Amino acid sequence: MTFSPSLSSSFSSSSSRLLRSSSSSLSSQCSTSGRRSMDEEAEAVVAPLPPMPKLSRSHGSRAARGRHLELPPKNAARDVGPPSEMDLMKERFAKLLLGEDMSGTGKGVSSALALSNSITNLAASVFGEQRRLEPMSADRKARWKKEIGWLLSVTDHIVEFVPLQQVSEDGTSMEVMGTQLRRDILMNIPALRKLDAMLLGYLDNFKDEQEYWYVSKNANESEKGDAPRDGEKWWIPTVRVPPEGLSDQSRKWLQHQKDIVGQVLKAAMAINANVLAQMEIPEEYIEALPKNGRESLGDSIYRTITDDYFDPNGLMDSVDLSTEHKIVDLKDRIEASVVIWQRKLCNKLSWGPGISLEKREQFEERAQTVLLILKHKFPGSGQSSLEISKIQYNKDVGFAILESYSRALESLAFAVLSRIEDVLYADTIARDPRRLKSRRRPSLEDDSTESLAVDATEATSAKSSDSFCWQELEDRSLDSGSGKLKKIPRIGRRKSMHVEKVEMNVNVCGAGAGSRSFSHR
Repeated sequence: MTFSPSLSSSFSSSSSRLLRSSSSSLSSQCSTSGRRSMDEEAEAVVAPLPPMPKLSRSHGSRAARGRHLELPPKNAARDVGPPSEMDLMKERFAKLLLGEDMSGTGKGVSSALALSNSITNLAASVFGEQRRLEPMSADRKARWKKEIGWLLSVTDHIVEFVPLQQVSEDGTSMEVMGTQLRRDILMNIPALRKLDAMLLGYLDNFKDEQEYWYVSKNANESEKGDAPRDGEKWWIPTVRVPPEGLSDQSRKWLQHQKDIVGQVLKAAMAINANVLAQMEIPEEYIEALPKNGRESLGDSIYRTITDDYFDPNGLMDSVDLSTEHKIVDLKDRIEASVVIWQRKLCNKLSWGPGISLEKREQFEERAQTVLLILKHKFPGSGQSSLEISKIQYNKDVGFAILESYSRALESLAFAVLSRIEDVLYADTIARDPRRLKSRRRPSLEDDSTESLAVDATEATSAKSSDSFCWQELEDRSLDSGSGKLKKIPRIGRRKSMHVEKVEMNVNVCGAGAGSRSFSHR
């Protein structure tokens, strides 16, 4: 079949138009669908996102990947309000276990020294503010009782083995080893707690209105009066009394308070001296000692001690003791000579030609007598080099607690005694202005003719049977009308194994909840 040229040309033209129209429609559909998808994508991108929660700095990038929840800080409850008693106790014992080394590298001090420092720092922070004769504030008293109870709780676990009788079910008795508190802890901790309560009670006696008052630091000279201030203790407020002085009743009452506080001071000093005497002398201290006693004491004091006639009062008068530094220096020299002589006695070393064993004991005994008088004449003075060395190198936790606790009570008792002396001195100046410069340092010596300064013969012959009872002391202190308390018996002395020591012990008297006795031996 043949087509005409005109028909074939018309078919080709129509087919080409059909192809062009289909391609154009297809391209328009593709372009329309493409624009629609692009618009939808643009709308999806432009659509606003929900707001992101504010992240804390502590959560970091982890919170962005998890659920966006604001968690409270880990220690939020601890930041609200003051720390609890449990938190304080944990912090206190954590420092003790670390030995005051917060880095935890093991470079801290021993447990004994850490406990001693804790009790000392606690007493300084609580008792350091006691600058007037007034009751201790309730907050400070509560803090002292609470925190000293924490530190003393360590002594509940210092025990020793003792033989006990155990009866079995069939009635047979056998001896077994049991535990009880160590003997020195058992005797001294109750005694020190008794002294602690007595001192706080004596301070409460000054809560009533008194005839004296204190002047503020910013007061002018006319308000402060004519009484000179102690330049070394400028922070102590000035006390004033009426122009005619205190009444007889108030003066006797203050003197009574001075006596009973002085007895507590003597008891605390005796316990402290006894504990220090039981501590071992460190090798570091021994290595630093002079070669002999003469080099330690000096020629003048050495000749006085080794002379045929020995007068301790004359020795004390011949030495300059005007400042505390000179007092401590004399204590250091005498203690060093005593240690040197004791070592020579024990090791049977030569003292030189013509010095017998009896003479050696006599010289060491005289030095001990002077040291005892010095400590009682100047209570509250600084610690000697031997005492500091013993405390620093001591490893016994029981000794550390007993020494630091008794030293803290000794400091408080001396502070109260000094404040009473301030009032009595102001009264003396008001009654007799000519005695303006007659003030002396508070001491444990009586105003009567009797004195603790006894000669060597009397010191060696004194007996060790003097004692007084705690309950009796408390009863007499409560009786304000009983007048002046009786004098504490003298401290006896005795010889033991060629080494003379001043031994002062606190013993328990009575079987039940009875009174406790304090004895000088």
